[in-house]
Amino acid sequence: PRVTLMMPVKQVSSSSLVCSAYDFYPKQIKVSWLRDGKVMTTDAVSIEELANGDWYYQIHSHLEYTPKSGEKISCMVEHGSFNKPMIIDWDPSISESDWDKISIGASGLVLGIITAAAGLMYYKKKSAD
Repeated sequence: PRVTLMMPVKQVSSSSLVCSAYDFYPKQIKVSWLRDGKVMTTDAVSIEELANGDWYYQIHSHLEYTPKSGEKISCMVEHGSFNKPMIIDWDPSISESDWDKISIGASGLVLGIITAAAGLMYYKKKSAD
């Protein structure tokens, strides 16, 4: 299976994570959430299991929790195709899509400043004639 851990774009709450596993067979799979290496049992977790229609399956586990400073949140996936459980740690740094948005915004700002400066120079030259 391919496993991802992300914060959804449209979050149910400010502290919501989704751990997803894709393209696995057989269907038996276990997804658990870890806080500092220990299985979390008290926070709200919902699970969606879906068939891909091509004999493979996907699963999405949603975690709602109250973050605490310095804690490490991880998703653990256990499947028969793995020799040992796969553990993905949550990295709260800026995601690639957020970097893309920042880059596009900064490029637009620079282009706007250049266009405004060129327009101002043209206006001053025209009014001087």
